[in-house]
Amino acid sequence: MRPSRLALVGCVLLACAAGADGADPADWTRGARIVGNGLEREHIPDIIREAQDAHAQGIEVDNDITGRYESLLDPAAKLEDLRLMAQAAHAAGLHTFVYIAGLECITGNAEKREHTLLQDHPDWVQRDRQGRPAVFGGGTAFWIEPGDEDVWVTPFAVAWRTLYMERVRQIAATGVDGIYVDIPYWMTHFDGWEDRWPSFDAATVAEFRRRTGRDALTGVKLGEADDPGFRSWVEFRIDAITEFMAEIARTAKAVNPACLTIAEIYPGYDDGAIRTGADVYRLCPVVDVIAHEFDGGEGIAALKSPRDWARFSAGMDAFRAFAGDRPTWMLAYSWDGQKEVPPREAMLTLACAEVMAGASDWDPHGHVMDGTNDAPARTEIFAWIEAHREVFYAPRVPLAPVEIRFDPAARNRNPGVYAESFTREIVKCLRGHRAFQVVTPRSPFTPGTGPGVEVQAPPTVLARIALVNGHPHAFLFNTAGLEAGKRLDPLPVRRVGVAFPAGRASRVMCLPFMGEVRQLMGVVARGRLRAELPPIGRGMVVWCE
Repeated sequence: MRPSRLALVGCVLLACAAGADGADPADWTRGARIVGNGLEREHIPDIIREAQDAHAQGIEVDNDITGRYESLLDPAAKLEDLRLMAQAAHAAGLHTFVYIAGLECITGNAEKREHTLLQDHPDWVQRDRQGRPAVFGGGTAFWIEPGDEDVWVTPFAVAWRTLYMERVRQIAATGVDGIYVDIPYWMTHFDGWEDRWPSFDAATVAEFRRRTGRDALTGVKLGEADDPGFRSWVEFRIDAITEFMAEIARTAKAVNPACLTIAEIYPGYDDGAIRTGADVYRLCPVVDVIAHEFDGGEGIAALKSPRDWARFSAGMDAFRAFAGDRPTWMLAYSWDGQKEVPPREAMLTLACAEVMAGASDWDPHGHVMDGTNDAPARTEIFAWIEAHREVFYAPRVPLAPVEIRFDPAARNRNPGVYAESFTREIVKCLRGHRAFQVVTPRSPFTPGTGPGVEVQAPPTVLARIALVNGHPHAFLFNTAGLEAGKRLDPLPVRRVGVAFPAGRASRVMCLPFMGEVRQLMGVVARGRLRAELPPIGRGMVVWCE
């Protein structure tokens, strides 16, 4: 999602630099703690100080070179800002990540300019089947100002793509540690474009014919899943976005091998992935990180019911499975002015849901990418996550799991029905406290590893069970008593029991959300080490070591 107007000057993420111990320089992305700002060179010292005070690893600032026609043509000033930001960040032991638009490009105050992208390059523009261009004006989206010309470009416009990749090379050469690409989509998400399945510009139609032998204008029955032409069109559009992001990653790393490619995507694994062409499953292997602007279809945290939280949690489990050993960032929104719900309460519950899933917490103000709803709460949350990072973000190994299969080809044929069934199976395991593994064509099923972990709790407590650093863990997220728009502090759940395989000198430890680690009294009986947990507030991790 575009940042607020205040932040439309530049976009960067900062994180603690890798130490001299040879650690992976991208390791900070596991459990990244992100804050947002605009990029004005005179404010760089303040930006860095704010990140440090907030216990942040990441500062998001917008320096959108490719998404503004003026800087796409002449990026010199913004490139210099990036170079200065990268230098200052590295001097402070931080990393710098810069925001750029994907296939969107805005000409500001277009009516008063001699040159706009549409006027200069009408052949670059995505079009519907009737030839109408994907061009929009002020008010279409909150980031498009009155008088602006908002154009969505086809990735098969050769001259544009050459220029775009040159800007990627120049950005990487400034010393930034990553490039954050915002929603690289075919235009299907503005009003009236949802069912047009673009793009039918000459370059895209020609490339589709070259790859498939089909004519996209006459040989595709749009929206008809049984039509071979449409199925080819769906795959072609997904291939196009995946290849575009892969080229960005190759281009950046050719100049700066440490430069990460980060994609911001809002579809989950349903028909949104099909329509936009940005398929999370396909994108995960070609980029370093995906930031999911995902709400599970139920809105921001302050408006979620217990059912919504379960579906949101299931989405995160799917993303973690798709990502494999790569991190998962959640660009999710806790609060947007709901008077009945204090911002801090919404922020805490959202953060708990995310860390229990092993996903990073990025919770900006409203539906923008910068700011925060409550700075003291953000600092409190980030400091706690920093102190317990390894508990939540060390690799998790499935333990005696139920197998839940994700088949992207089957999803493509019937995305709505398939995604609903897939989500339902994950939710059943979360509520039933059953260890599970999401299996994909890239990730084979892991056989069970002996007796698992038993959790005795009501279904309002969502449980994930896995080995972490060789120890069995249960990650518990409590949704009891949550009410959409009214209550975001769950009712405590008491008398929750856990049982682990018993071993010599075993002990049971727990970490309440926003609390500290403590040892519990355990009893060995019938080969199991059993313990009763203290009352669970928002959540708790319990493990045996």
